[in-house]
Amino acid sequence: MSTSKRFLFILLLLAVFLSTGFLTACSTSEHAYEMADMHDMPSVIQESPVSVQQAYQFAVANPDILKELPCYCGCGPMGHTSNYSCYILDEAADGRIVYDYHALGCSICVDITQDAMRMLDEGKTLSEIRVYVDQTYAKFGPSNMP
Repeated sequence: MSTSKRFLFILLLLAVFLSTGFLTACSTSEHAYEMADMHDMPSVIQESPVSVQQAYQFAVANPDILKELPCYCGCGPMGHTSNYSCYILDEAADGRIVYDYHALGCSICVDITQDAMRMLDEGKTLSEIRVYVDQTYAKFGPSNMP
């Protein structure tokens, strides 16, 4: 192999190596929060749109956040007391989660959760997120929180 061909071959290998490294770095998803494992979710959640799946994963892994955020979809009369209760009905004594499937068909619940996820990734505080949720979603109905 001539020197120029060898040089081009090495450049090509270097380009492939570098682009693979960059693609891998770009595809890695880093968040400011935890996500529950989708494999532990009921099949009806696993078969739902990705945004809904992510919202349930976030709710399971971050109850302390969603319990502080209201929902404005009108779910208060159903006994929901926060955005968290749109996803989780109860936690059994053995730690097993009892899911509420309301959010499977409610875009307002999921949008509130997706906004919280996005804002956490932007470095916003819980109080900043709460203000945003109140200002953005109050037009849809009453808060399910006092």
